[in-house]
Amino acid sequence: MKGTNVYFWMLIVFYGSFCSAQELGPFELTDAWTAKITAMAPSKTTVPATQNRNILIFSLHTGYEHWTIPHTEAIIRTVAEKSGAFKVFSSKKITAFKAENLAKFDAVILNNNCSERDKRDLFWDIIKKDSSLTETQQLKKTQQFQQNLLDYVTTGGGLFVLHGGITMLNKSEAFGKMVGGSFDYHPVQQKVTVKTVDAEHPLTKAFKGIDFEHVDEPYFFNNAYFNTDFHPLLYMEADAITEKKEGTSTDNICYVSWVKRYGQGRVFYASPSHNPQSYEHEGMLQFLLDGLQYVCGDLVCDDTPLKN
Repeated sequence: MKGTNVYFWMLIVFYGSFCSAQELGPFELTDAWTAKITAMAPSKTTVPATQNRNILIFSLHTGYEHWTIPHTEAIIRTVAEKSGAFKVFSSKKITAFKAENLAKFDAVILNNNCSERDKRDLFWDIIKKDSSLTETQQLKKTQQFQQNLLDYVTTGGGLFVLHGGITMLNKSEAFGKMVGGSFDYHPVQQKVTVKTVDAEHPLTKAFKGIDFEHVDEPYFFNNAYFNTDFHPLLYMEADAITEKKEGTSTDNICYVSWVKRYGQGRVFYASPSHNPQSYEHEGMLQFLLDGLQYVCGDLVCDDTPLKN
């Protein structure tokens, strides 16, 4: 009987470990959880801010809804405001991308803005519902919103893209070139080991050279990252990822975070994470804060493209 009880508890532990390694369940955003993140967040920026920065968190989705959207917004707001270097605004309206509105901000954060699967164009998903416009007018307006964003970054605006934010205009070659790639697919959630390309780089020092393990959707990307015209920060090893689809690149090093210049502007992309539990980590919170400083132009670092 005693042996049976031991076996039973071994099964419970194994099953619990298996489930946690596959997928983390949603939980409600609460003041208590936000307070936990606030306590872990850096109290000041890595480098002095040249001025207070206005940043916009854009959290609209029209396609797949990441349950972590409100949590991610709370994390960015907490990290930014606790540092005292940022004033944070938020929106779920595409009118935020009118040129005159974008001009108010030093950086725009795209928070898991998954679009519908047909066109993979979030602007179109909203504008197509405007029955007062002809289809030609709808398409023209859609293209103008995208151009506004491209022009904003080209002329010096910062763009900070998190996880599913890369799918906002996923079929747009221009958007993909600006961001550094486009989303292809992800296998099932599983334990992912994230490694730093260069532990001494100013944007990865937060991890102190220690690999970061968490449960995530391991993202794979299209277009060979547009010739890897970015400076990589974090990567995972494809050999360690299960349930990849056939035809996935045989390159074992798969970058999951990078920075790049686009015109006069700066872009930061980070695939981690699908689950807000990943941000219960001081290194990740510091990483986000440093990334915000980079796209706003305060943190100067090597952003030379891997390939020219």
